[in-house]
Amino acid sequence: MDGATSSEKGGIWIEKYRPRSLSEIVGQEAIISRLKGYVEKKDLPHLLFSGPAGVGKTTSSITIAQEIYGEKWKENFLELNASDERGIDVVRNRIKNFARSSFGNYDYKIIFLDEADSLTKDAQSALRRTMEQFSHNTRFILSCNYSNRIIDPIQSRCAVFRFPPLSDDAISRRVREIADEEGIKITEDGLNAIIYVSQGDMRKAINSLQAASITGKEVEEENVYKTAASARPEDINSMVGKAIDGDFIGAREILEILLIEGGISGGDIIDQLYRSVWEFQVDNKIAVVMIDRIGEADYRISEGANERIQLEALLAAISMSGQ
Repeated sequence: MDGATSSEKGGIWIEKYRPRSLSEIVGQEAIISRLKGYVEKKDLPHLLFSGPAGVGKTTSSITIAQEIYGEKWKENFLELNASDERGIDVVRNRIKNFARSSFGNYDYKIIFLDEADSLTKDAQSALRRTMEQFSHNTRFILSCNYSNRIIDPIQSRCAVFRFPPLSDDAISRRVREIADEEGIKITEDGLNAIIYVSQGDMRKAINSLQAASITGKEVEEENVYKTAASARPEDINSMVGKAIDGDFIGAREILEILLIEGGISGGDIIDQLYRSVWEFQVDNKIAVVMIDRIGEADYRISEGANERIQLEALLAAISMSGQ
């Protein structure tokens, strides 16, 4: 995602090292190549960016505006967050007012609507009509995590780009570059820990690096897991391994340590459990039970159920399936 450098020390690193041009964005080469074509021809369609957090959607939108408008990009670029401003009034008022404002020497302005999948259906319908009304002088860039939550009439009006999670290599290269720029030493285990906790999210990787670096001049595995509030893979594997062997009490003890002493959220443990399923040499029956119960616990926790009860029930189900 990020490729810019800065000689200034301190600050928030995710902003300090945010790219200033499309060429500085890493890890999304195929998408960036197509976006460069639009910018070079000055022929920008409506765009829809979908994908997980921290993979370059917002950065791509901002750098497009910076390359088209130069120093005047802020005057011609409106950024809204749909999760904060969900109502239809946002579409009817703020977007329309911006689209109607003066344009200077440019053919169109850009409206960037982040987390567009949070817009209500009515607001999306209003947005569709606004896109039609101002298509001659406004370009919309919509960003979302789930494109299937965007109504078809909007999708059909956009060039759709699906941003995948960033590769381990892209994360590794960028983290090393920032560590060198900041004069920080990072061990191989520390780097692997950052890659593990980030899960393809460059923003999370850079934040983890900055947080871990506060404790000293060398970023080690232990510092990364502590500051990222993430369990070590070996702890998750040990917990699941005991459950598979039928040792529910032992698995429950590890879970208690992770939740209480480690301060790790139930949702994060669920994510790590899911990632570890196929690392165990278990038969298909146990694997099916694990996936089924992980999915059920994930849904219940997201709906507000007690994390500890759901996770203990999950471990109990795995323990019984392994017997």
